[in-house]
Amino acid sequence: MQDILTEAPVTLTEGAYKELKKIRTEKSIPEEYALRIGVKGGGCAGMSYILGFDQKNENDNIYQIDDLTIYMEKSHGMYLVGMEIDFVDGLNNRGFTFNNPNASKTCGCGTSFSA
Repeated sequence: MQDILTEAPVTLTEGAYKELKKIRTEKSIPEEYALRIGVKGGGCAGMSYILGFDQKNENDNIYQIDDLTIYMEKSHGMYLVGMEIDFVDGLNNRGFTFNNPNASKTCGCGTSFSA
């Protein structure tokens, strides 16, 4: 197994961390799966965020945030370094939000950006 890197390029708020742990338990995610954070082409601003549980790929870096293991493709780090992931549970909005200092433009949906 690849070494775990000491400092993840992203942070999770307490709300996001709790919600991810809740999802992992409620959905019975297998132990060999970890949280995948990344980007993919598409969305109204050019790129969209990836957030979900997945198996390790060959080009992944491994990070640890408390007891949550993170997989991130090596090439995605440059788009995500410094990003904060939060979870909002309000009257008008519910879901994960991404505060990315590398985004030069974001879309109204909150999950699409350009860098």
